[in-house]
Amino acid sequence: MDLGRRTPADTERLAFAEMTVDDLDDMAALLGDADVMRYYPRAKDRAEALGWIRWNQDLYQREGFGLWTLRLRETGEFVGDCGLTPQEIDGTIDIEVGYHVRGDLQGHGYATEAAIACRDHARDRLGVERLIAIVHPDNTPSQRVAEKIGLRFERATTSRSGLPVRVYAARLA
Repeated sequence: MDLGRRTPADTERLAFAEMTVDDLDDMAALLGDADVMRYYPRAKDRAEALGWIRWNQDLYQREGFGLWTLRLRETGEFVGDCGLTPQEIDGTIDIEVGYHVRGDLQGHGYATEAAIACRDHARDRLGVERLIAIVHPDNTPSQRVAEKIGLRFERATTSRSGLPVRVYAARLA
């Protein structure tokens, strides 16, 4: 496992960075957007967005990865977040690739571009052997992203929060 590089390599359009409290306004707007969060139990308030940042900062320290902020390389404009988190589903912990893109920037391929970089980082830098995506059954755009990065539908199940989900998975090694 090589933790020398803490974030995925920048893509053609996107730059990754570890979340800090300086990202709170952007993250609160993203996670508080009811449309972006429509497949979650509910949108998050500002305090919960700060908790999200702190959770990721803890993951960086414990695991060497987490969700990272995404910004346009050309302008520095905030796009969303994407990254890797350990997730328990059906009693097993796997590494999940997750992504959130601002509603006004969806449909431009940013989630796929970022998720590819995270998949490659997981495989090439972190030695992750199996990658999953946990997606709400109605969230077809996220299902397409999972499929575009090589994950295949594995099973339908229920998340720890009681929501129905579809698990997409692939062996990376």
